[in-house]
Amino acid sequence: MDLSSEQMSELRELAGSRDVPADVALRARIVLWSGEGRRRKDIAELAGVAPLTVDRCKARYAERGLAGLEEKRRGGPRTQVPPRVRARVIALTRMTPPADSGLSHWSTRTLADHLKRREGVSVSWHYIARIWREENLKPHRSGTFKISKDPAFAEKVADVVGLYLAPPGSAVVLSIDEKTQVQALDRTQPVLPVAFAATEKRTHDYVRHGTTNLFAALNVTTGEVLGECRPNRNGPPAAAARRHPLHPQRRRSPAGP
Repeated sequence: MDLSSEQMSELRELAGSRDVPADVALRARIVLWSGEGRRRKDIAELAGVAPLTVDRCKARYAERGLAGLEEKRRGGPRTQVPPRVRARVIALTRMTPPADSGLSHWSTRTLADHLKRREGVSVSWHYIARIWREENLKPHRSGTFKISKDPAFAEKVADVVGLYLAPPGSAVVLSIDEKTQVQALDRTQPVLPVAFAATEKRTHDYVRHGTTNLFAALNVTTGEVLGECRPNRNGPPAAAARRHPLHPQRRRSPAGP
């Protein structure tokens, strides 16, 4: 390999420099030894590399000069998905798929395909699955609801919500709980008592003696519960209203001397 005196000087300076990586200095020495007329086999033995590495160093120097002796840049880290793509995945997951898709709910693969075809966003279904796990999204599960058939349902909802959003001054809000169709149940056989090293036992089946409708209200000032039972929601009372005072929780007295 023919090298000029200027090139030989640059290679010697590079090979003896402490400011360059060791592999770059080794490549400089390989090219320098080649320029001095040494054989390929001898250069490989001196450098401790394969003969093919010697040929590669010489070719890189001949093509790019000293820049060819530097380490090639490795591939950088994978491009991170922009936050807007993540937000779009979450938004679409919480929406019903388009009517023309024929889907009742999204899956990771159908959502990834939709993003690629309709919005030009390429993400893997693994990425979508990870987002669903992190955000606890389960589009394959659907809840149930039923709106009341009461004609005045909308007005009642507005009144109740209005009390929370804009409560009137010096107002008293009463909360009444209605438990309809309370069942009076009894086990088919007597309950076995608790014994040593054994828990209470009872049968799994039961006999229903009937139902009743319990209406109750709590007086937060006095701690009284007003209760009334009716055979149906609109019929006359089955029993007179009963007052059930709430007993305060017992407190243990401090230990004596």
